[in-house]
Amino acid sequence: MIVDGKGIKDIWNEYMEKLMNEENKWDHKISAEVKEGPADCIRMTEVRAVLKKMKRHKEPGLSGLVAEMMQATGDIGIQRISDLCNGIVKEGSIPEDWKSSVVLPIYKGKGDPME
Repeated sequence: MIVDGKGIKDIWNEYMEKLMNEENKWDHKISAEVKEGPADCIRMTEVRAVLKKMKRHKEPGLSGLVAEMMQATGDIGIQRISDLCNGIVKEGSIPEDWKSSVVLPIYKGKGDPME
């Protein structure tokens, strides 16, 4: 059993390297159509539908927001989210803090915890 900080970090690093770098078969076929010209605007109806599908009772990300918070904002929040997303599409760049994430694997008691 490893109990020192460096040993734990090394084991997690090795585990995540294996997990995230595993090769998967892909036929390289892309079915998306190429669209010329400006991007379509993200409509409030689309945002409303996505918010409705979001899973509830999940842990927040780095922002501290959970699905229930965004769902509770109603039309005002939906408009703000639509405006934010449309601004990002228009500018063509994702905010830097959206590029950060924390991956925390949690063993749920199924299978071998070392795999």
